[in-house]
Amino acid sequence: MRYEAPRTLEAALALLSSANGQARVLAGGTDLLIGMRAGHVAPELLVDVKGITEMTSILAENGGFRLGAAVTCMDLVEHEAFAKAWPGVIDAVKLIGSIQVKGRATVGGNLCNASPAADSVPAMIAADASVSIAGPNGKREERIENFTTGPGKTALAKGEIVTSFLLPRRLPHSGDAYLRFTPRTEMDIAVVGAGVNLALDDGGVCRQARVSLGAVAERALLVPEAAAALIGSKVDAAALERLAAAASAACRPIDDKRGTREFRIKIAGVMARRAAEIALARARETS
Repeated sequence: MRYEAPRTLEAALALLSSANGQARVLAGGTDLLIGMRAGHVAPELLVDVKGITEMTSILAENGGFRLGAAVTCMDLVEHEAFAKAWPGVIDAVKLIGSIQVKGRATVGGNLCNASPAADSVPAMIAADASVSIAGPNGKREERIENFTTGPGKTALAKGEIVTSFLLPRRLPHSGDAYLRFTPRTEMDIAVVGAGVNLALDDGGVCRQARVSLGAVAERALLVPEAAAALIGSKVDAAALERLAAAASAACRPIDDKRGTREFRIKIAGVMARRAAEIALARARETS
């Protein structure tokens, strides 16, 4: 195996585009190295991107944030301005493994690993985040809800790499939250995850909302029907019941040892409603 640690994005792209065999990007390595040890992945080229400044930076941009794809989870958690603006994303990032894992793992890796149960992905979808991609044909932007195409599959073409995420300017009187259900409280994989982001007008009526679910389909879902249940309401009990029903209706889960299809469908509505209640409280705190 050949290991390279380029210092620029251009150098990394040149290495990936010229690779003859399987090439993989190394950011945190918390999934990749385990796969290599287990023999599931055997790259001929490993491109370490942790030395590329633009991929390890958190920068303000147009009132929002540009987050490098190789920023570690702990760096993001400890970034006070980001954590204040997007507490729901932080809710999710805090759930990615142990403290030690968060010191290495990256949100970029969590997305590109393409697990239907990834915690950060529903939170980022709810936040209306987009992902920047660079490759041999130039740069492009992709909505996060469209990036993962199935378990272990993404919209990346050969030689392409995720470089950063853009989270937009936070609207006034807005809040977000992420919750998941797991059998254990720590070090577990989501049976169901739910991210909610909403904004209120001056009268306390919900004017915008986004709802996303994880671990209930082959990829994380944006659920516009659940968001529509909140918009135009004061997020009262009736609106929350409509939200829960719409969230459950959007699910298309599998049965596995972690939960039955019926259980996941029911819990999706419960978790979406609870996440919306937290997002609402946070939005009111900013009023």
